[in-house]
Amino acid sequence: MKIDANMVDEAVLKELGRRLTTIRLAQNLSQQQLAERAGLGLRTVRRLEQGTTATQLSGFLRICRALGLMDRIDQLMAEPPPSPLDQLRLYESKRRRASGSRVSEPPAEKWTWGKSS
Repeated sequence: MKIDANMVDEAVLKELGRRLTTIRLAQNLSQQQLAERAGLGLRTVRRLEQGTTATQLSGFLRICRALGLMDRIDQLMAEPPPSPLDQLRLYESKRRRASGSRVSEPPAEKWTWGKSS
């Protein structure tokens, strides 16, 4: 989902949290490992990934909105491309052809060996 100026803060926070989660998992890190690397508490990492309102981040978004910078947040943390497994699942779920009509045909004459037509 593209982040733009028309999105409400809660939607932006949820999308940023979803992207953080995707990036963390792509780097094969647990929430605890990320918290330790970032010098944050586990609860803070969980809240950021859930997109729950954080006062500082919400204020940051309001400032970005006031300055007309909301479209740039999408560039700051672009959505990661789908993983190969996600691409495979998407490909498998697409219809590959139309089923056509299901008109019943009259039964064909039974063919046997030695019978010439």
